[in-house]
Amino acid sequence: MLNTVDNIQMVDLKNQYLKIKPVIDAAIQECIDTSSFIKGPQLGRFEKRFANYLNVKHVIACANGTDALQIAMMALDLQPDDEVIVPAFTYVATAEVIALLRLKPVMVDVDPQTFTISPAAIEEAITEKTKLVVPVHLFGQCADMERIETICTARNLFIVEDAAQAVGASYTFSNGHKYSAGAMGTLGTTSFFPSKNLGCFGDGGAIYTANDGLAEKVKMIANHGQIRKYEHEIIGVNSRLDSIQAAVLNEKLNYLTEYTQARQQVALAYDKAFENIEAIEVPYRMPGSDHVFHQYTLKVPASERDNLRIYLSQKKIPSMVYYPKPLHSQKAYQTIGRVVGDLSVTDELCNRVISLPIHTELSDEQVSYISEAIVDFFS
Repeated sequence: MLNTVDNIQMVDLKNQYLKIKPVIDAAIQECIDTSSFIKGPQLGRFEKRFANYLNVKHVIACANGTDALQIAMMALDLQPDDEVIVPAFTYVATAEVIALLRLKPVMVDVDPQTFTISPAAIEEAITEKTKLVVPVHLFGQCADMERIETICTARNLFIVEDAAQAVGASYTFSNGHKYSAGAMGTLGTTSFFPSKNLGCFGDGGAIYTANDGLAEKVKMIANHGQIRKYEHEIIGVNSRLDSIQAAVLNEKLNYLTEYTQARQQVALAYDKAFENIEAIEVPYRMPGSDHVFHQYTLKVPASERDNLRIYLSQKKIPSMVYYPKPLHSQKAYQTIGRVVGDLSVTDELCNRVISLPIHTELSDEQVSYISEAIVDFFS
């Protein structure tokens, strides 16, 4: 057992690469041979193939997921002090770009089962200044987009989906229509950070939309506001996905379904191992949304969470807490935002969640070793 469980990692990018090394190396070598490092043909190929995969009309790649959020919001012509509703239980980037654009983040609570933004909390937070809602598809499954779209449509609010943790996930509406994560709102965004379900070998991101006009505007903003070379119609930024990253993503896209299935199999094995442990709440699967398990996140008693992490570390099992400190408690957001409700669910989650290793290269022996350690701890 000891030999098979050596070197367990939260994400094993090296062994994932080694399995597809020949095609990745060839794709990178093409960029080097042609010196097409910026805006090479690899970029256009990836954007088109990824749009087909998502069944969305436009994909515009950019430098990273944070830029994707910022560019999407810039494209909506929001004005200073317009309010943007976000979940308090999220990575800081979601609110960071709101503040940078001189908008006001309005932090609301999340659903205790899915950990995604609560539609009821959105309704409570809306004022005449509200212009945008940012659902975060957290840990690998979608927020309750049917209810969110109903709320936003009735009040003429924009939706920018943060789908950085849910590439490959989908959501089915009650009428049977099925959409990819990020392809339902006004705009969708994602990250290709290496540890994401579809990750590159550096930084990368993308914006999605079905709207032709918004797509053109996003392209302009990401390219210094240029409508054509040296003609700058709007204020923009410099944010682009380089050709090497596009080439890597173009090859890895061929394996994304396989990667998703591998994560889901690990999740099912964990579920089974923990089914009789009362102290553990396994990840909830919301009807209508599949789960691609960017993270496999348990809820355990707050009094035991940190002790469990120590115990796992002693057994050379990594774990992570996403997120230990909620957005509304961060010093940077104490004075610039608005909090609606007591955010008790968010505060509870920050004290109770723990994420286990889940990735495409976990062996059955490693999953069993991790599971047995956790069962032993609670026994």
